[in-house]
Amino acid sequence: MTIPFILGLLSAAHCFGMCGGIVGALTMSLAPEVRERNSHLFFYSLAYNAGRITSYAFAGILAGWLGGTLVDLIAPEHGLPLLRIVAAIIVILLGLYLGGWLPRLAMIEGLGAPIWKKLQPLGQRLLPVSSPLQAFLFGAVWGWLPCGLVYYALLLAVTEGNAIDAGLYMLMFGLGTLIPMLLASMLAGRLNHWRKSRIIQRISGGLLILMGLISLLLLYNPQVLHSLHFMPGKVHLHEIEQ
Repeated sequence: MTIPFILGLLSAAHCFGMCGGIVGALTMSLAPEVRERNSHLFFYSLAYNAGRITSYAFAGILAGWLGGTLVDLIAPEHGLPLLRIVAAIIVILLGLYLGGWLPRLAMIEGLGAPIWKKLQPLGQRLLPVSSPLQAFLFGAVWGWLPCGLVYYALLLAVTEGNAIDAGLYMLMFGLGTLIPMLLASMLAGRLNHWRKSRIIQRISGGLLILMGLISLLLLYNPQVLHSLHFMPGKVHLHEIEQ
């Protein structure tokens, strides 16, 4: 489960740009005595992000259940290996998207627009936030904000093959985004140069592309993974027998 965590962590630049304004609205809606004390602000930000991550996990459970059902119906024997190949390709496409090399992939964000139109008024009614529970509920609503990165993560979660593992995948993805989002909450507008940095975006995108290519290589030739266990200076049993 380290891959979804890394995926979430590498999405920092995207998270700052996509959710930075929402986090700013949440922060500014808090009472001055909360905003001015870092310990209180951190607690409210943590509650907001807990709600957001809970929504990700719930969406992962739904996606995993639907995906597993479709695989069982359409291709019960070869469905999962094919999904893993698709997952590696999705990671590469996601890297191209985050790096700014393939901006047209942002159109996938429109898929969730109909649901978001119904949820957005609910989120707005939760402002101003006056309690940690309200911050949690606010985060749970805004966790359904149309986001191409989350949709790609959901597609990857489907490859886990069942609802529980898909939910855990999205939970780990959400935890990976936690550090960037907490920073966005605590530092507010001081991270604007980060979210606009092309270098950071391209480094993040390049690392994801590398992850996807390595995944494809291991799927094509699993023996590569075994060769990585070789360490110079060690005498292997099969060498003694020869």
